[in-house]
Amino acid sequence: MSTPQQPKPAKLIIGMFMKDVQLFKTVIDELCKQYGKIDIISNWIDFDFTSYYQKEMDSPLKRRIVSFQKLIDQKYLPDIKIFTNSLEQKFARDNMRTVNIDPGYLLPERFVLATGKNFTHRIYLDKGIYADLTLIFQKGSFQILPWTYPDYAHENIHIFLEKIRKNYLIELKNLTNK
Repeated sequence: MSTPQQPKPAKLIIGMFMKDVQLFKTVIDELCKQYGKIDIISNWIDFDFTSYYQKEMDSPLKRRIVSFQKLIDQKYLPDIKIFTNSLEQKFARDNMRTVNIDPGYLLPERFVLATGKNFTHRIYLDKGIYADLTLIFQKGSFQILPWTYPDYAHENIHIFLEKIRKNYLIELKNLTNK
């Protein structure tokens, strides 16, 4: 028999992409008001993995990923996704998004994104939001899955997430030692 356990606090990760990179600071300011200080910010990454967003957001698109210092309770992922959706709407122009914001969290063994879209591998959480198991950490590195978004399958993103993971493991150890 398994014994229920409290889940570990997770590292909040928010990815975003946009055409107008000047918008980044404004979006980050809004996110920091809600979730606190940023821990690590990735470099800009060309977002040329898909043409899916070009009609709505034009091109070229640039992606950036941030992690936040404060760890979160995993159960709040739906609320975080609803908040980031409201930011997307806030910055939309003529009913077209200018920024796509993808919240998720990192645990030692996996990286999960939030989505409002159901699919075979997604697990319903609450409030119309699903958990997308995006990457798993095995054999010392992140492993892609058949459904991993092309940009999250990219080595540069894995390297960045591994850096966050390393710091996060230290944070977890420090929590345990208190």
